[in-house]
Amino acid sequence: MKKNLRMLCYSWVALLFGSCSKTDYLDTDAGNRPPLTANIRFVNARTADVGIHAWTFTQQVTTTPVARNTASPYLTTTFGNVQINITEGNSTGYKASRQFGNSATYSAAGGPNGPIAGYYHTVFAAPARQDPAKDTLILFYDDLTAPPPGQAKLRFVHLASGVPELRVRLLEKEPTLLHDRIAYGQAGGSTLTGSRWQLGPFINVNAGTLSLAVTLAKDNTPWPIAQDALSHLELESGKIYTVFLYGTVGATGAAVIKH
Repeated sequence: MKKNLRMLCYSWVALLFGSCSKTDYLDTDAGNRPPLTANIRFVNARTADVGIHAWTFTQQVTTTPVARNTASPYLTTTFGNVQINITEGNSTGYKASRQFGNSATYSAAGGPNGPIAGYYHTVFAAPARQDPAKDTLILFYDDLTAPPPGQAKLRFVHLASGVPELRVRLLEKEPTLLHDRIAYGQAGGSTLTGSRWQLGPFINVNAGTLSLAVTLAKDNTPWPIAQDALSHLELESGKIYTVFLYGTVGATGAAVIKH
């Protein structure tokens, strides 16, 4: 009986290992695994009219300088706990540096969690809140799902140094309040808690030609925007846009980027 039992065990072992080939140890599901990189576009919203390069840790990720008030394409970058730096022109000295992902939760001081693998993000290089001579970096998460038919997606970001909280209205046949209160460094509708999309949300608006009116949140006084940059915006159906304020109290402008 013991002999028969031993033979049976040997047979099972032989069957188990004999049925395995080299391919059985290969990761045949690798194509379905989550990507190991994040996607970031970098926007130069600084006061200095000089192109910048973006770096993750010590690796330069932009190939050409990002001019003032323009954006790079989405670039493949490191995800998770990431230090992002910017340099000016051909210089290798960092003009601004910030560690993203070193905070368990979003806070005004600690910043949001870092870039997420497989997702899209925008990092703005902007003047500091109260000192336009200094630069800071601000990260937003980008929800690039398409808007409903006949509409576009729009996000409004306040990056004008020293400018108080603002209110934004959409001027159509009848003015529509889009955002009641946007502080420096925030996107309209963003919060300091909640899902990642609340940190940089887009809203759906009717496609076509529209204008935005910006006033002070505290008393509704119109805030002057240079060159009427928020008048007659052309938004295409199915497209996604970010409008951002740049500059200072004495010279505030606005620019539009398409995602």
